[in-house]
Amino acid sequence: MHADLFELLENSHTTVIALDKMLTLQYLNASAETLLDLSKQRALGAPMTEVIGQKELYHDLHRAIEQHQQFTRWETPLTFSQGTITADYFVTPMDCQRYSLLLEIHPRERLRRIASKESQATGHETSRNLVRGLAHEIKNPLGGIRGAAQLLSRMLKDPTLEDYTGIIIEEADRLRDLVDRMLGPLTPPYIRAINIHEVLERVGQLISAETNQQLRITRDYDPSIPPVPVDKELMIQALLNLSRNAMQAIMQTMSLEEGHLTLRSRITRQFTINRKRRRLVCHLSVIDNGPGVPESLSESLFYPMISGHPEGSGLGLSVTQSIIRQHKGLIECDSRPGNTCFHVYLPLQDEQS
Repeated sequence: MHADLFELLENSHTTVIALDKMLTLQYLNASAETLLDLSKQRALGAPMTEVIGQKELYHDLHRAIEQHQQFTRWETPLTFSQGTITADYFVTPMDCQRYSLLLEIHPRERLRRIASKESQATGHETSRNLVRGLAHEIKNPLGGIRGAAQLLSRMLKDPTLEDYTGIIIEEADRLRDLVDRMLGPLTPPYIRAINIHEVLERVGQLISAETNQQLRITRDYDPSIPPVPVDKELMIQALLNLSRNAMQAIMQTMSLEEGHLTLRSRITRQFTINRKRRRLVCHLSVIDNGPGVPESLSESLFYPMISGHPEGSGLGLSVTQSIIRQHKGLIECDSRPGNTCFHVYLPLQDEQS
């Protein structure tokens, strides 16, 4: 294959697979590797029937060879090793010694999900801007209230009244701390390439200490992940928020000994973050076996002041999302009872721009 054409296909958003007359895989691009969850080394030479389960697709492939005609299917279910998706596909015959058919697949779920996440991200950003503006408006008079209480305390002749001014000062300080949390990180992140497993290990150690080692924690790491450009302390805070949420969710329905938290790292190829296609991203997952996210909160989970815990402030996930966005990353949540997974996607160093 010509080098320029090869590079073009490797960077294409479309899943591209080339087959011979026997319907065995002779080429697949990076998008196809991601969709099929197969490396080129494992996939090349494999029969198509072992890779995708769909009788209609095989019928179209055979007809394309026999009739030398292109076939198109819209919104068709295709079954892969990791599940079933709905996709559009195009089968094109080729006059080539090695390649007889070109198969292009366009998954529809991911496109819908990207559009949904972009809409949610816009809403979250608007919400955060409103909250930040409100927080600033609250913080200014709080300073005046605290200062006035301090002056009043010095002027009071009855020592017993100082308890009341003390309450005013303590409550003003508590509200100030809450406002600071609403505002999120106030300084730009200090980005440097680090081993991301140092972050996951630190989070695991902190959660283990907070639960007196009662919560079972599984580390599932991919050691091949290269250094990831992050602010280490901010990323620890972000993943710690997710892990604490998981711990609290587990405690709502079971004992800590029954709970299970998994910290996972992987590489994901050809992934779109904020309308930008990334060739490689670091994919971190925080998984728990708690009761899951209530359906009523699924769309508003990352909004400020929204919490599924009775005593929660509703700021943890909002701050976490803010940190991830500062790193040009993406956070998503998949949840069902017994399996809740927060996915964090971070661009790798050569992708950061």
